[in-house]
Amino acid sequence: MTMVAWIVFIAAALLEVGGDAVVRKGLHGKTAWCIALGFLMLGCYGVVVNTVRWDFSRLLGTYAAVFAVVSVLAAFFSKKPYRSRLGSVLRSLLLAVP
Repeated sequence: MTMVAWIVFIAAALLEVGGDAVVRKGLHGKTAWCIALGFLMLGCYGVVVNTVRWDFSRLLGTYAAVFAVVSVLAAFFSKKPYRSRLGSVLRSLLLAVP
């Protein structure tokens, strides 16, 4: 995998995670501009992730792995209650690996 593909996947994951967070903020705060901004970010994610010229199954599989890492890191750094859940998830993953 090239460095450009890594950068594209990380940028797309940041747009997807960030866009979802902004939409959630807009829905909970009832602010239409947050929802619109999140909608725009999620649309940009779709464009960015598809700039890598791979077949769809390889693209989606690789991106899903990058997205999982970015979303766990975002949860870890965003709010304190997620930290205890993160530890539980990581322990479960470590125990599941043969």
